[in-house]
Amino acid sequence: MDNNILDSILGAIPQPIIAIDASERILAVNSAAVSLVGHSAMQHSYVTILRQPALLEAIEATLKDDVPRTTKYLSTDGAQDTTYKVTCRAAPGVGKSGTKAIILFFEDISQMEEVGQMRRDFVTNVSHELRTPLTALIGFIETLRGPARDDAKAATRFLNIMQDEAERMNRLVGDLMSLNRVEGNERVRPTQRVVLNDIIQSTCHSLQPLALQAGVKFEFESPELPVEIYGDSDQLTQVFTNIIGNALKYGASGGRVTLRMTTIAREAALRAPGVRLQVIDYGAGIDPVHLPRLTERFYRVDGHRSRELGGTGLGLAIVKHIINRHRGKLNIESALGKAPPSQWCCRPSRYREF
Repeated sequence: MDNNILDSILGAIPQPIIAIDASERILAVNSAAVSLVGHSAMQHSYVTILRQPALLEAIEATLKDDVPRTTKYLSTDGAQDTTYKVTCRAAPGVGKSGTKAIILFFEDISQMEEVGQMRRDFVTNVSHELRTPLTALIGFIETLRGPARDDAKAATRFLNIMQDEAERMNRLVGDLMSLNRVEGNERVRPTQRVVLNDIIQSTCHSLQPLALQAGVKFEFESPELPVEIYGDSDQLTQVFTNIIGNALKYGASGGRVTLRMTTIAREAALRAPGVRLQVIDYGAGIDPVHLPRLTERFYRVDGHRSRELGGTGLGLAIVKHIINRHRGKLNIESALGKAPPSQWCCRPSRYREF
């Protein structure tokens, strides 16, 4: 095959492709592969250009027996690492000698690798979160069977701690199941019409005992007319309970939490009317360095304090998926020592006024 024709064919393919002659020199490089090997790779030995042992072995073996092979190739541009799945295949009648060439097809699998790593990290985090209370329970059971067998005061204290650890495990399992459910139906748009005013007022009412205990007062500002949207009432209640609950737990020092709901005649992101809910606390605030990671599973700004307050590290991850299902957006703004330091803004969602 004429080299110009080969170059034209390879250039029309968007994935990186490299052709290697039977003489072990690079015969052709399409434009997508230039970023991997550079413009000067042509007519150089593939051994000096593609230096990763696994890929070199696959090319050498395919040159000998024409059997297709796959391997991985790692590349970096200095800022980001990219993982490629490389398929080596023999192409008869190509090259200077007209015998054959080896065609390398590069498939970017970085996203798949990242997903796999996220799954492994998730399993590791779940195992760690469950192991801590399990270890405590096992230790206290052994103590109650041994040294504290006849110590009534110690038994009462240990049993209270064991109950707390068991409840912590129960919350974690419950949040894991909830996260699994919301991820499963994230692409299913809600069809039920719900009134946001009623859901928020109901949530505030259920959280009133926690607010009284923390010495926090609710300030609810909303439109006079009821605001109706398409949504899942239970999931929206879960969102507001989590966000308002966080404001009560971590912003109680401010003494008040402001809930502000406003309607927008035309939301740019929706090209339609929208509704925005802001949850503002006046506490110590959060260092902005933590804000981009707050919705990650098991990410905590203060892990010890979060566990003491009953947090599992999954609440905001659940909130993010529910808001995505409702075609909304979660914005978190905060700064240390500034009032108002923390603002949790849910927007936008398509709405319809009565």
